[in-house]
Amino acid sequence: MPANPDISAPAAAPREVYSVTRLTREVRALLDRSLGVIWVEGELSNLSQPASGHWYFSLKDRDAQLRCAMFRMKNVLVGFTPRAGSQVLVRGRISVYEARGEYQLIVEHLEEAGVGALKREFERLKMRLAAEGLFALERKRALPRFPRRIGVITSPTGAALRDILHVLQRRYPPAAVLIYPTPVQGAAAAPALVRALELASARAECDVLILARGGGSLEDLWAFNDERLARAIHACALPVVCGVGHEVDFTIADFVADARAPTPSAAAELVAPDRSACLEALARSARRLTAGMRRELRVSATRLEATEQRLKLAHPGVRLIQQIQRLDDLAQRLTGAARTCVHREWIRLGEAHTRLERSSPVHLLRDYRALEERLLARLKHATAAELSRLAHRLALAQRALHAVSPLATLSRGFAIVTGADGAILTAAAAVAVGEPIEARLAHGRLTARVTGSK
Repeated sequence: MPANPDISAPAAAPREVYSVTRLTREVRALLDRSLGVIWVEGELSNLSQPASGHWYFSLKDRDAQLRCAMFRMKNVLVGFTPRAGSQVLVRGRISVYEARGEYQLIVEHLEEAGVGALKREFERLKMRLAAEGLFALERKRALPRFPRRIGVITSPTGAALRDILHVLQRRYPPAAVLIYPTPVQGAAAAPALVRALELASARAECDVLILARGGGSLEDLWAFNDERLARAIHACALPVVCGVGHEVDFTIADFVADARAPTPSAAAELVAPDRSACLEALARSARRLTAGMRRELRVSATRLEATEQRLKLAHPGVRLIQQIQRLDDLAQRLTGAARTCVHREWIRLGEAHTRLERSSPVHLLRDYRALEERLLARLKHATAAELSRLAHRLALAQRALHAVSPLATLSRGFAIVTGADGAILTAAAAVAVGEPIEARLAHGRLTARVTGSK
């Protein structure tokens, strides 16, 4: 049937056309928003290191691979040299390389996969035990200076034990050595080390313990990073010296132990004094003691000779003669001094008697009585004069007061008029007709009522 030309078909919806660049950028923005920072583990391959210093490589596993870029400002912080085939762990953000339309991982951090996990576990345990106080310096004990018996916890077949025994034999042969054989690597190592420490602590047969093993990788030394071993070292009743690995190797046991040595041999040197140095110190002390004794003997001999000479000079017969002469001399001096003293005291007594006569209170009393009589006469005369003067002033004041007194005015026929409120009236307008008033005369008062005013 032919189509009807009057009926029009529905219009098609407008199409939104993306450019390649716009689509690529929106895909990149979508990836950035949805994933954020992620961790990826894989095998490193196709490593490229151009002159710019940036790294470009791929991460792959059995079924897929991922392009990665790590710029120079980030890769300079990597602590190892990456190689193709290494298993690594990276942290970064997914992005899109627009020039090729490929998605890639912008890497911010890169570490070896297995070692990195162990290092993170090491740092977590280290921080937790440090917060509990297991590494505190104040709890670390001093090592004995001359240990009689030294305990060694290590593998009985390792080179570390041979090195320790060699050093102990060379430096300090008198010390006995007690070995606690344990494995130092593998899953069974940590429990065995803990049991050896607990046994040594319970038996208390040694003065100090050496916990040691030779060098190795982080995985080889991992038994010495075990938390159970750290707590066993902390609880041990004996001082513990840890000599594990080489100079650059640090384990949790190193931080907990009372002392840390960089190697097993250094641990042996730390606990054992040097025999030759001790002998040399003893020889020096013996020489100093001998010289001191000789010097003291010479001084004592000199003092003895001087004492003998003083004893001869201080013989009792010689001293007795001298004391008799001294006694006679003192007796004569005493007699003369007594006479002089008595004569001097008689003179002082006479002078005191004369002064006493001069200062007798009888003379003073006579003088004070005469003075009293003179003062009493002056007081009477002055009192009469003052009373006469005051009486004259009083009479003058009375006359003046009477002259200005309102009572004197009233006696001349005047009166003081007050209103009902008691106020003195000075004007006729101050009082109304019909109000009562009072008039005070020289003798008595009058009460009246106002009948008019002018």
